[in-house]
Amino acid sequence: MRRFLLLSALSLAMTAPAFAQTSGYQQPPAPIAQILDSKPTPATLVDPTRSRMALFDRANLPPIAELAEPDLKLAGYRINPRNNGQANSRVAWLTGLSLQDVAGGTARLVALPAGTRFTAPAWSPDGQRLAFLVDRPAGLELWVADVATGKARHLTAPIVNAAVAGAAFAWMPDSRAILVRSVVANRGARPAAQAQPAPIVQVNEGRAAPNRTYQDLLKNGGDERLFDYYFTSQPLLVSVSDGASRKVAQPGVYLGASPSPDGRYLLLTRAKRPYSYNVPAALFPTEILITDLTGRTVKQLADLPLRDDVPPQFDAVSPGPRSAQWRSDKPATVAWVEAQDGGDTRKKVAVRDRLYELAAPFTAAPRTLADMKDRFNGVVWGRDDAALLSTQWWNDRREERILLNPAAGTSRSLLTRNFQDRYNDPGEPVTRPNAAGRPVMMFTADNSSFYQSGAGARREGEFPFLDRVSLADGKATRLWQGAAPYYEEIVAVLDNDGKRLVTRRESRNEPPNLFVRTIGAGEPRRLTSFSDPAPQLAGVTQQLITYKRKDGVDLSGTLYLPAGYNKERDGPLPLVMWAYPTEFTDPRVAGQVVDTGNRFTRPGGISHLFLLTQGYAVLDNPTMPIVGVDGKEANDTYIEQLSASAEAAVDAVVNLGVASRDRIAVGGHSYGAFMTANLLAHTDLFRTGIARSGAYNRTLTPFGFQAEQRTYWEAVDTYTRMSPFTFAPKIKEPILLIHGEADDNTGTFPIQSERFYAALKGSGANVRYVVLPYEAHGYRARESVGHTLWEMTNWLDRYLKPAKK
Repeated sequence: MRRFLLLSALSLAMTAPAFAQTSGYQQPPAPIAQILDSKPTPATLVDPTRSRMALFDRANLPPIAELAEPDLKLAGYRINPRNNGQANSRVAWLTGLSLQDVAGGTARLVALPAGTRFTAPAWSPDGQRLAFLVDRPAGLELWVADVATGKARHLTAPIVNAAVAGAAFAWMPDSRAILVRSVVANRGARPAAQAQPAPIVQVNEGRAAPNRTYQDLLKNGGDERLFDYYFTSQPLLVSVSDGASRKVAQPGVYLGASPSPDGRYLLLTRAKRPYSYNVPAALFPTEILITDLTGRTVKQLADLPLRDDVPPQFDAVSPGPRSAQWRSDKPATVAWVEAQDGGDTRKKVAVRDRLYELAAPFTAAPRTLADMKDRFNGVVWGRDDAALLSTQWWNDRREERILLNPAAGTSRSLLTRNFQDRYNDPGEPVTRPNAAGRPVMMFTADNSSFYQSGAGARREGEFPFLDRVSLADGKATRLWQGAAPYYEEIVAVLDNDGKRLVTRRESRNEPPNLFVRTIGAGEPRRLTSFSDPAPQLAGVTQQLITYKRKDGVDLSGTLYLPAGYNKERDGPLPLVMWAYPTEFTDPRVAGQVVDTGNRFTRPGGISHLFLLTQGYAVLDNPTMPIVGVDGKEANDTYIEQLSASAEAAVDAVVNLGVASRDRIAVGGHSYGAFMTANLLAHTDLFRTGIARSGAYNRTLTPFGFQAEQRTYWEAVDTYTRMSPFTFAPKIKEPILLIHGEADDNTGTFPIQSERFYAALKGSGANVRYVVLPYEAHGYRARESVGHTLWEMTNWLDRYLKPAKK
């Protein structure tokens, strides 16, 4: 009740008379509420045989009562103690399951008990069953649906431990059993919190340990006991035929558990004491172990200490093995990466990272697969002579793609690019599950090439493509690419010839649906008939507008105009600019323009596009690039570049005649809220602003934020100048602040808005501050979403819509 009263009290306490009588949650005006309650489009998962798909009905916005269910914030995680899973604020529940043959026909409904909600669906390697977790009052149950019968059944009691983010279960390669992390049997009653008040002492004796501003950390001995209680799990092998189970390892705080592709070994990541109050569990002392299925340790791959001293630079990593994984194309070979520079980017070395492998029985010395001059960014395994390795270096946004021959231990660079360059993005390798259910590169029938797909961004829009890439010379040959007026992305490649595809196609006026396309054979065959979830917005118009900043950088944004608007008849509209700044190192990349005219745009959640139903124009994502060139730090001129981008956007919409200079608002979420406050403090371009879940005082994030790698003490002036908190007395325009009471995002603690509101209030500003009970960084509850949109529309109706006298 206290949190509901908190929102009501804040609503009543604000200065504006139009809001003074509000209490509790408010509903947004029509048709926003009706759109919020419409049924979401189903989600899709193609099976490993590429012959059928699972279609999932998705839950709508949950009621606030679900978010109000008690949660625990422990070591960087948020969990629901009732079911030993992730907190409700972090779970997107599914509510229905159907099976659809790719060959066509009617989807078959899989009967589930009334009111069932589930999550984490995963196909068996043979494609004959689908496993998922079902929420029950006492916990999470493991269920399977059989393709042959179309029936679903539970395999376990409500014992699954899904507290750790990621997979709580994994199919064994024979599809006959599932590896499950379960709650420890007979673990007893939940431990009490701190028995009595006691001092909490932390000590550092001259050791540098800079850390970013993490949320939800352990705070005391009581939290440590709760962490052990909820995060300790027992790995089990559960038979699919009868649900019988057996233990395969000792209980432990497992942050990861994966069977080898041959099913003979387990790769386990286990956190251990001493725990830390300064970093999340992923940086606790950790063992990386290989065990057999009796629980016997075959190989200790790593025994890592507490890693609270990693430098704040983005490419800095901890020493020792990391990114341990099974090679998906081998029976039982583990691969991992180790920094050769101690993890410190400031060291000048020829080799930054080294990729190792070790095959069963894991008694030989590790074998080097590749040396990398930049940081490891991932590997897609294919076969003995082909894998695709990716590296990155943040300072200049450099990415390298490397074709690796694991058997020979040789490699060849395929390309080096700026990873922010959308026009020249080569895409990613197409993968398909092998017999063990592991994703591997998909090769052509003659094994001479592999397939690659990407977004296909260019000035005119995004047009996804399928390429064939030669292993001999790395040359890419375009096999297919979507074309106007559609946006058509590849969901699955159905054959090794790369001829038949499952695609998801949409256009400006057609909602997304699934199709089977045969390349070169004309129109694709429709598989689904999903309807428009918000036909009330069908008449909205959108267009890409382009313009230049005064320093020559190209800028763009998508202009949305309400249904029925006529510029000659209706004149300029009140307009809202909603943006999010991005840092770049190359002004040409920063100025890339991609039209969205072939996308089916329908808002959901707390989208600002709902304002179109209330007579507002919206300039969506007007680009706000912050460019650092020739080694210069972008943020040293953040205010100047931000202001220049905003000025250019205002000039553009005014010159088009759709807005007037005295009726433009600015808004944003998270870093966009930070941007909003800065623009109100440093320009006179906007009549009002809306800032949601932002950070406003950078001294509260002293070891870096967003794309800033320097610490506060290395860039005091930049941190100070970038903080709108510093300039609170300069904000004269009305500003609406909204924040989730339980914000879980690094750096955006609710205290950021609390202190900023106090500074604005103390300076005599016109400010309204709304705290949403139980909400994290994004808002999920139906009541919260509706109230947020009510706040936004009422605020703009008062401070933006009326013409100035």
